[in-house]
Amino acid sequence: MADAPAQPQQDPNAPHFSIEKIYLKDLSVENPNAPQAYLWREAPTVEIGLEQDQQAIEDGFHNVIVKITVTATIADKTMFLVEAAMGGIFQVRNIPEPEVQPLLAVHCANIIFPYVREVISDAVQRMGFPAIYLQPINFEAIYQARVQQQLEQAAATKQ
Repeated sequence: MADAPAQPQQDPNAPHFSIEKIYLKDLSVENPNAPQAYLWREAPTVEIGLEQDQQAIEDGFHNVIVKITVTATIADKTMFLVEAAMGGIFQVRNIPEPEVQPLLAVHCANIIFPYVREVISDAVQRMGFPAIYLQPINFEAIYQARVQQQLEQAAATKQ
């Protein structure tokens, strides 16, 4: 049997990015007006909320959370509420510090989003309602707006 080809040695100082784990951190489902809600004929108003969080968990490893809340209401009554938080552990090494934050806030969030979207859609269907299909989210625009807001706040404090 032939020997396996030797793997090239990786430069320990080369930039490195990898997905270590994608996981469901939290899932909350509320159907407070069942069974009456299934008899309501009006179309609900659907509100979608998004939260993101990033933190270093140990040297070179970062945890990124994307949390989505979907609330459907008719008049003042809640039809359903689903909240899902998906997390991802990413290894980031030898990437310049100014590039790490956008990598986590944009690229990692884009990796996690399809998973949280699937959890939300599945949970809504399992409650007996038509599936909710969340549209893609432009995490880069959200990140840029947050950076702009921080710059404006910093400028306002200096005045």
